Amino acid sequence: MSIDAKHRRTLEELFAHPISMNIDFWKVVNLFKDLGAEVDETKKDHLKVKLHGQEMSFPIPHKKNIDNKHEVVAIRDFLEQTGVTPESEC
Repeated sequence: MSIDAKHRRTLEELFAHPISMNIDFWKVVNLFKDLGAEVDETKKDHLKVKLHGQEMSFPIPHKKNIDNKHEVVAIRDFLEQTGVTPESEC
């Protein structure tokens, strides 16, 4: 499966070293959707994502960007568990 250029940039931001800060939250949501994920907002201001048999929940930031290093790593780890990396989405 191949994703479009704007989603590829978001994926590359998530996997950047050093960890990229201030990643646009809604671009990450759109990346998940483009990858075929089920995305639902919970009552507790969290986003629940189901992709390739895996599931994760993470908080929706109050600002536009994900600026927490641990959340970026959690999203990166989730994507790796589902088999999604920048190399797999060429």
